[in-house]
This record gives sequence, structure tokens and C-alpha cells, in this order.
Amino acid sequence: MECNKEKNLDRCNCTYEPCSRKGLCCQCIEYHLNMRQLPACCFTKEAEATYDRSFEHFARLVQAGSI
Repeated sequence: MECNKEKNLDRCNCTYEPCSRKGLCCQCIEYHLNMRQLPACCFTKEAEATYDRSFEHFARLVQAGSI
């Protein structure tokens, strides 16, 4: 399967500038899942800006109706 990095970058809302996985969704998802996190694209702009990508943070946002 060929990666669509340039197309993925158009939709990537990750604000962590030194990230080497931007646009490489497979690598991003693998990295974050291994750390018990979700990637930036699962969060709103405001929630992503906190850099708390934990499952627990995501669950709190869902419970609050923010996502």
C-alpha cells in the first residue's frame, strides 16, 4: 500500500512541530497506541493543543460531549 503523505498532511491537525510522523498515519497511530494514546486527529483543535492525548483524556471529552 502506498502512503498518501501529502494528502494526509492537508488533514493533519498535529501541532507538535518536531513530529517526524506527520502525514504518516500508520506510523502515527502505531506510536500513539503503544503509548496508550490517540493521535491528534481524534481530538478537537482545543483538546489537541493540550498535548494530552491519553485514552483517559479522550474519554473525559466524550463524556462531557466535547467530542
